[in-house]
Amino acid sequence: MKNLVLALAVLVSVISCKSVSQKENDLVEVEIFVNEIENDRVKVSMNPGPISSDSLKFYLPKTVPGTYEINNYGQFASDLIAFDYKGNVMETTREDDNTWVISNSSDFDKLIYEVDDSYDIEGEGGVFSPAGTNFEAGDNFMLNLHAMVGYFEGAKEIPYKINIHRPSSLAASASLPVIKQTDKGTYVIDEFSTDRYFGVIDHPILYSEPDTTSFDIDGMKVLLSVYSPNEVHTTEDLKPALETMVQAQKSFLGEMDNTNVYAILLYLSDMENPDARGFGALEHHTSTSVVLPETMTLEQLEETMTDVVSHEFFHIITPLNIHSREVHYFDYNDPEMSKHLWMYEGVTEYFANLFQINQELISEDQFYQRMNDKIETAMAFDDTMAFTEMSENILEEDYKDSYYNVYQKGALIGMALDIRLRELSGGQMGLLDLMKKLVSKYGKDKPFEDDALIPEIVAMTYPEIQSFFDSYVSGNTPIPYDEFFAKVGVEKTESLSKTGYFLNGNTPFIDVNPNDGAVFFRESYPMNSFFKDLGVKGGDVIKSINGTEYSLENIRNLISTSMAWPEGEDFTMIVIRDGEEVTLEGKTAQPYVKKTSLQAVDLDSDNPKFELRQAWLKD
Repeated sequence: MKNLVLALAVLVSVISCKSVSQKENDLVEVEIFVNEIENDRVKVSMNPGPISSDSLKFYLPKTVPGTYEINNYGQFASDLIAFDYKGNVMETTREDDNTWVISNSSDFDKLIYEVDDSYDIEGEGGVFSPAGTNFEAGDNFMLNLHAMVGYFEGAKEIPYKINIHRPSSLAASASLPVIKQTDKGTYVIDEFSTDRYFGVIDHPILYSEPDTTSFDIDGMKVLLSVYSPNEVHTTEDLKPALETMVQAQKSFLGEMDNTNVYAILLYLSDMENPDARGFGALEHHTSTSVVLPETMTLEQLEETMTDVVSHEFFHIITPLNIHSREVHYFDYNDPEMSKHLWMYEGVTEYFANLFQINQELISEDQFYQRMNDKIETAMAFDDTMAFTEMSENILEEDYKDSYYNVYQKGALIGMALDIRLRELSGGQMGLLDLMKKLVSKYGKDKPFEDDALIPEIVAMTYPEIQSFFDSYVSGNTPIPYDEFFAKVGVEKTESLSKTGYFLNGNTPFIDVNPNDGAVFFRESYPMNSFFKDLGVKGGDVIKSINGTEYSLENIRNLISTSMAWPEGEDFTMIVIRDGEEVTLEGKTAQPYVKKTSLQAVDLDSDNPKFELRQAWLKD
């Protein structure tokens, strides 16, 4: 928004999104009854206030910001009933998974429906666990409210009051404050409030027996809540590492207007009786929900939380303070996606690694190895696909499988842009400086126009940055990493490294076709020396090895037994290649892969490349 005319146009656009049937002082009132679990379901009641239209649509989201996938959260809702002011049942029609139509809605009072939790459904309904829900009566409730609370047609921009009826023994953990508590004896009602529907979906709430702690970092209160079903880990266990991490992040960011309260909600899954199985985190503007296995050691948990939560925390830069209109006025059921995943996720992931070397939480060699790992992983994707094109179409079938690359090449775009900015400015300006300028111009309440971001960045920096974006972000040119590393005195080396037959560390050489369970060699990942010498080609489907047929059902056994194969044994594998059987024979031998690594060149302290490297990593 560059002038008053554009600001007024945006204001008109926002107002026009409101339904004519809603009054300016309307309030959507929500009641959630987690104290009354029946058939593992929670009852929800919603009252939108007076309605004057003859027909009204009610929605649960098809997708929500931060997930970048279609999840159809309406799949968890059932038995929806609408009532008029006299308590009579009204006619409703379910149009699709996420949409209900209420007829003769001028008499509509409220609706009631039931919601299943996602953790207990096979496959979790395709929902990533940190974005899902769990209802365990009397024990815990993980509430991502976008899977429970919907919105009425034209009424996303009006306030919500949410009353959660919960057992007295459980307490809420969230960045959204409880503004009022009403003790009903056998249960308590917690009242929450948001100024629009986005606030509903942006604040996950964890109810459990209290295991919470907090600490203050430069005026920001950080809340930590842990649910550990077998009490393996506690907040006091994790507090020291997280406090160190957040302090380092705040020191890295310096002066930046961000949130006063940040909540970290950690749900640990019991792996002997697992519910949540999708491990990771989902960002929100002032909190993050994290799901990890309870079996992790404290050291593993600390390391994972540092990497995962630091990424989510850096989202306070973007998209919290820098985002497009597509993000700000997100359409949950007919979404238009922004072109700038390279920034929302890529730059965020880059900062989550850069701050650790900047604040001396990891060594230079560790940082280089992380960047090198991202380069190698990114090579499994189409390196000529324009990132803006992929981002804008990320929900489409042809693009959605590329999403993981935003954490790989997206971060590398951030790294290359950072180095280029340092080079052009003589070390004085880096990517963080640019992001601070963007935060100052926009902020959380002022979205940018999607097509205007790159020109704005060029105007804030250097004309040469336009060619960077034209080539590597909106263009099809692969990033010449060696050239960028050479600018800062870092070079690539190659060596042979031992690997397993089917796994290179945690990365498999094989994959599984989910439709028929067939096991095949990946085409997008380099073959190890054993299978390359044997004559295996990418895409070959394993039929049998030494007379035993293999598929998804027994692939784990193949991987585990291969770890004990002695060298020099006869080996026969039959594969399916282009529809025909091919027999491959040889002797077992230790597999190797070419291992690349990055290392700093030894330079004098007054060498321009050394000075640029110091500015890049230390300033």
